[in-house]
Amino acid sequence: MQQSFWQRILAFVTVFFLAGSIWVTHSPSAYAYNNPELLPDTPTPVVDLAKSLTSLQEENLVKELEQFEVETGWKLRVLTQYDRTPGRAVIPFWGLDDKSILLVADSRGGNILSFSVGDAVYELLPRTFWIELQTRFGNLYFVREQGEDQAILQAMEAVENCLLQGGCAVVPGLPREQWIFTLITSVVGGIICGFAAQPRREGQAVAWQWALIFSPLWGILFISFGIGPVVTRTNDWLPLIRNISGFLIGVLVAYLSPIFSRSSPSAKS
Repeated sequence: MQQSFWQRILAFVTVFFLAGSIWVTHSPSAYAYNNPELLPDTPTPVVDLAKSLTSLQEENLVKELEQFEVETGWKLRVLTQYDRTPGRAVIPFWGLDDKSILLVADSRGGNILSFSVGDAVYELLPRTFWIELQTRFGNLYFVREQGEDQAILQAMEAVENCLLQGGCAVVPGLPREQWIFTLITSVVGGIICGFAAQPRREGQAVAWQWALIFSPLWGILFISFGIGPVVTRTNDWLPLIRNISGFLIGVLVAYLSPIFSRSSPSAKS
């Protein structure tokens, strides 16, 4: 169980950094062909060809997206596919435009989610938002534990909430794997700061100059990677307090490490 947990953390970190080179503006698998015969005769915002959703989930999602479009003007659409795809036929079928967001779920790839986003959407939800949204809910670990249906539903819920609040720079919510990563960077930043602050001459309590010299390094680890992702994704104080505590513990342990090393030989003698 513990090994599986750390494998998830490693996979999350790897995917998070590698995803920076991926732009999810269009879904090639969705637009590779043109098979309008796969689309239903009646208008619907959800076309579940892969049967990823239950009938009740699909019905509720259809009502939700239709009501959302009436209230806000944003056109959200969902297409699930597996063996065959309607491809470019979805464009005239849904009348996709600059205020449209198309989620395509296809389990044949490593990440089941991809998005086609209208130009007007980027004013509220930047490209980095879509990369994070894809990697958070479409990765194999999330799908394995929560299911394809939850990957689709939770991704669409995040999009709706961000549009309602006038936009998001990042995806709201702090997954446990991501918080663990921020905690680790906070502790490492504290250790670097503690080592840098160790006194280097007689009578010196803290080497502030060295701590300031190394501040870009430990500051990036603690503030940019340890605090920033937390405060931008959740209002919960607990993970923030834990990260700050982890940083301070790292500082203290690193700063006092020479005292421990000197006391160990005397204790033996």
